[in-house]
This record gives sequence, C-alpha cells and structure tokens, in this order.
Amino acid sequence: MMRKRLALAHLPTPIQRPRRLAEALGVDLYVKRDDMTGGAEAGNKIRKLEYLLAAAREEGADCVITCGGLQSNHARATALLGASLGMRAVLFLRAADVAAGATLEGNVLLDRLAGAEIRLISPEAYKGRDAVMAEAAAEIRAAGGRPYVIPEGGSNGLGALGYVRAMEEIRKQLDVGLAGGKPFDVIVHACGSGGTAAGTALGAAHHDVAGEVRAMAVCEDRATFARIALQIMDEARALEPGLGAPAHLVVDDSAKGPAYAVSTPEQRRRIIQAARLAGLILDPVYTGKAFSGLWDMAERGELSGKRVLFLHTGGLPGLLAQGTSFTDAL
Repeated sequence: MMRKRLALAHLPTPIQRPRRLAEALGVDLYVKRDDMTGGAEAGNKIRKLEYLLAAAREEGADCVITCGGLQSNHARATALLGASLGMRAVLFLRAADVAAGATLEGNVLLDRLAGAEIRLISPEAYKGRDAVMAEAAAEIRAAGGRPYVIPEGGSNGLGALGYVRAMEEIRKQLDVGLAGGKPFDVIVHACGSGGTAAGTALGAAHHDVAGEVRAMAVCEDRATFARIALQIMDEARALEPGLGAPAHLVVDDSAKGPAYAVSTPEQRRRIIQAARLAGLILDPVYTGKAFSGLWDMAERGELSGKRVLFLHTGGLPGLLAQGTSFTDAL
C-alpha cells in the first residue's frame, strides 16, 4: 500500500553540474541539491519527515519527540515542521557538558525560535535514547498529551521511504534528459543514522538510478551502519513489499574524522575549495566529510570514467555554528 505523506519539501530539487569543481577533481560529477528542500528547515530530513509527520498527524499527535546531537539538523527540521503543523517538539540533544547548557547558535537557535523544548542529555545517557524518549512519551500521555516518537535522524523504515521517493524523482529528471539522461554509476552521500543510505539504496535499484551507493559515515564505523541500514531496509520492504533488492551499498568510514561533528584541517580546506570553485556550501559535520571522502576516491582514481552523483543533504546551520574552526584556514 502507498503510505500517507505530507507535501512539506520544495520539490523537485535540482541536479547541477559544478563544472569547475568537477574539472578540479577530474570526475564526471553532478550534485543533487537536497539542501534546497526548504527554507530554514531544509536538508534531507524533510523527505523522511513527510512520511513520519503524516503518521503523527494520522495518530492525532500534538507533540513530537526526537533526538540528536546538540546541533542536530534532524531535530531542527522536526521542530520547525512540527510547529508549522501545530505540534510542539521535545528534543533530546546530546551534549558533552549538560550543565553548561546550549548556546543560542546554529540549529539550537532555530529549535528555540520554533518553540521546541530542549532537554540536554549526556553521551552516556544518550546510548539509551530510545528508552529515554519512550519514558518522556509516557509522561506526556499521563499529562493528557498525544506524543509521537521519531527516531534519531528519522531513520526507520517509514522515514527511509522518503529517499525511495527521492530516487523516483531523480529517475524522472533523467527521463527528461537532465544530468546526461542516463543512470549514475555511484551516488555518494553523508551517513549519520542510516536511513538515507537505506532508502537511497532501495530506491536507486527500484528506479534504475545507480548501481552503487557509497554512504560516507560521519560517526560510528562501517560495520555498525551496514547492520543498521539492512535493518531499516527490511522495515521499509515490510511497508512497501514491491521494493526489491537494493543497489550495492558500500558504507565507507574513511572520512569520518576525529569524532562526530569534528572535522580535519584537510576536510575544512576542501569545504573552502568547494565554495570557491562552485559556490557549493558544505558543512563540517556531514556533507563536508562526505565530499572529502569523494575527493579521496577521485584522487585514487576510483571514479575515473564514472558518472557520480553527490547527494547534498544540507547542514548550513551546523556550519555557521562552527565558524571559529575555520579561523586559520580563511
């Protein structure tokens, strides 16, 4: 059956060819601009939330609960879109120093503008985030509220359908002659919770968009994300039995950097080069790391003769919250 979805994103997002950047890398490179899915809420999360918030509304929810890092793009998108639908948001945000509070910058500022309730949580407590959110939901129900819990990154089978649909959108763009009019050899994107990877791999195969998906892990390791993606794909196929085998999914953790949300000097240098060669703004948490991994692949000759699509998943507020990390590079 077709799952209900809300039309929340500005679609279709364009596919662009950054000529000067492609020439610098020596790659037949295209960029799917999913950083343009909306305004302040933009990024890849909207596609997942179109399905997840539809389910929340179907259940009569007046509150959405989710989680993420302190500068979570997903939490910000959930808060803003929830507000637009009349649902308040409770956000469990991971912070190294809970007592220090959350500075009003980047995504946190947008969360607060949307009226979200921010509950800071330590990295240790965050390991049990599903139980923490379930407990919060029980408290809200006991007080007469109607909560709906959305997992980290919106990454479950239902959310992944957003990227199955995104691949259908790309197929239609190719069919009218955009981006060369034929399938890509590989799609590269950032991976922080596994849902985009699962949906992209399923959709790329189902709609004949690409034979390989390269998910660049920004945290954890490839074994962890490979396991998570397989689980999410199973959930998605249970919801949409017509989905078959996925495209070849490669989880690559070579560009994850020192830690989540911490980039290397080389990754920051490449973020600057992408901006100066193509006006393409990447962030040091997700897309900058993923594109740096693509750059490494190009330098090793692994992309020679291949048509490559970089899926730009957004993250601008996270970049703006890390301006000081670029002081020595600019």
